[in-house]
Amino acid sequence: MAWRAGIVSVLFAFLSAFAAPALAETPFEDWAAIVVAGDFHGSGGGPTEAFDNARRDVARELQRLGFSSENTRQFSVRPFRYKEQPLKSEPRAIYETLSGLAGKARSGCLLYFTSHGLPQGVVIDDAILTPGILGRIIDTACPGRPTIVIMSACYSGVFVRPLAQANRMILTAARPDRTSFGCGEDNVYPFFDDCVLKSSPSARDFATLAGAVKTCVALREKAEGMSPPSEPQVWIGGELRPMLPLYAFPRSPRGGG
Repeated sequence: MAWRAGIVSVLFAFLSAFAAPALAETPFEDWAAIVVAGDFHGSGGGPTEAFDNARRDVARELQRLGFSSENTRQFSVRPFRYKEQPLKSEPRAIYETLSGLAGKARSGCLLYFTSHGLPQGVVIDDAILTPGILGRIIDTACPGRPTIVIMSACYSGVFVRPLAQANRMILTAARPDRTSFGCGEDNVYPFFDDCVLKSSPSARDFATLAGAVKTCVALREKAEGMSPPSEPQVWIGGELRPMLPLYAFPRSPRGGG
């Protein structure tokens, strides 16, 4: 009987050695991620917490999805106000931070921006981050890697065509010629960010999340009489599309699937 016990012990040790890391790992553990709040002014000109609320809670949701806190950084125009200790929202700081994260987390990149937008690009404090500049940032920091870019801003559809590559997914809050909604002084989140947070727990992956967010935004805008509709845009490159189901979201503790 002793030899049987020995075999069982060896098998148990073997299975434990290989099973434990697999349980600990997630598809996004080796991804670099940044979440940027680019402004603090509401649509009426007064201060708003909507963008920073979204920044904080999107980063929290990314961790639930399996993104490592060590490989994720947050940015705010007023970082001194928040216990998360975000970095200061500046284009150069965004580039340098993403490059540093991507240097050690090499499997993929995610960039999430929530701010005001203009036809020229997204507002980052006193600057405008244009599609061309953001494209060069991603090309340099995340060359050839699966990359997901989510832009929550008016006119953010302007980023789709310049950023479109086979290894990328781009999800925007609006068409290139449309505004998005929900960035007033009293909003908790912009409509688009609210829909991302509400839809993520029941989504299977980023592709199904995009579809759910588009539906959510359309229903919210219709219910509140917002017109013309923002029409969020989604583009998924041919190389990344078949891979997205492999980057599956965990089942939500709130009962989503």
